[in-house]
Amino acid sequence: MTAADHWELDRTYRSASGEVRWAVLGAPDAPPVVLLHGTPFSSHVWRAFARALADRWRVFVWDMPGYGASEKSAGQDVSLAAQGRVFGELLDHWGLTAPGAEPVVVAHDFGGCVALRAHLLHGARYRRLALVDPVALPPFGSASYQLFGGHPEVFERLPSALHRALVREYIGSTGGPGLRSGVLERLVEPWCGEVGQPAFYRQIAQNDQRFIDEIAGRYGEVSVPGPVLVCWGTDDAWIPVAHAEELAARIPGARVRLIEGAGHVVQEDAPAELMAVLAGFLAEG
Repeated sequence: MTAADHWELDRTYRSASGEVRWAVLGAPDAPPVVLLHGTPFSSHVWRAFARALADRWRVFVWDMPGYGASEKSAGQDVSLAAQGRVFGELLDHWGLTAPGAEPVVVAHDFGGCVALRAHLLHGARYRRLALVDPVALPPFGSASYQLFGGHPEVFERLPSALHRALVREYIGSTGGPGLRSGVLERLVEPWCGEVGQPAFYRQIAQNDQRFIDEIAGRYGEVSVPGPVLVCWGTDDAWIPVAHAEELAARIPGARVRLIEGAGHVVQEDAPAELMAVLAGFLAEG
C-alpha cells in the first residue's frame, strides 16, 4: 500500500446504528463539505479528494454503520433508512445544522440515496448537492446483488477464501478501466473475516428498493440554495448512465456532467476529471 492509499478515520460517534468512524480535514473556519460513500465501499474512495479539498474546505468523511472501519455487528440496522437517520445525527454532531452552517454534500452510489432521504424525510439542509453515480432510481441492484440479498444465510457460510474471491470479483465489476489491485484489496478487506463476511451480506439483504421508492416521487421537492450536480461515468456497469438525465430532470435546477470512459467508481477511474468537475462546482460560491 502506498502512502497515498493510506487512510484512517481517527474519531468516533455512537449512533443509533452503532459506532461510526469519521474524520475531518482542513481549517476549522473553512466552509464545510461532507463526502458520502456507497456500497460496498467506504470513505476510502474519497481519500485523495478529501486531502485535496482540505486546502480550501473543512472536509468531513465517515464510514457508515456496517461499512469500512465502523461497527459491524449481528442484528445491526444498516438499511438505507437507518443511514439517512444517522447522517442527520452526524450533521447535528458536527455543528452543520444551524442556519449559515449548512455543508456542501457530495455523495456517491447509495450515499446519494442517504443524502436525499436525510434531506427529504428528515429535514437536513445543504448549501449545495453533488450526486456521483447515485443509487436514486429503480430498479435497484444487479442480478448478483439480488441473489446475495435473497439468501444471506447461505452466502454467510461460504468458505472464507471463496467469499473473498466472490467479493473481489463483485467489487471489481464496476466498469471503466477497472480498479487498481491495491485499491481493490483495500475495499475488499473490511468484508472478510468472522465479522466482515456476515456484514457484507447483511447490508445487501437490508437495502430494499422500497427505501428508494419512498423518495423517488419527491425529487421535485429537493430544495438547496445552490445548484445540484448529477455526475456520471459513461461506462458505469452497475447503474445505466441514462439514469443521469432522468434523475436531473426530476430535481429542480439540476444539471448533468458525464465523465467519459469512467465506470461506477469515478473517483478511482478518472480522479483528475472528477476533481476538476467538483472543484468548479464548489467554486461557484
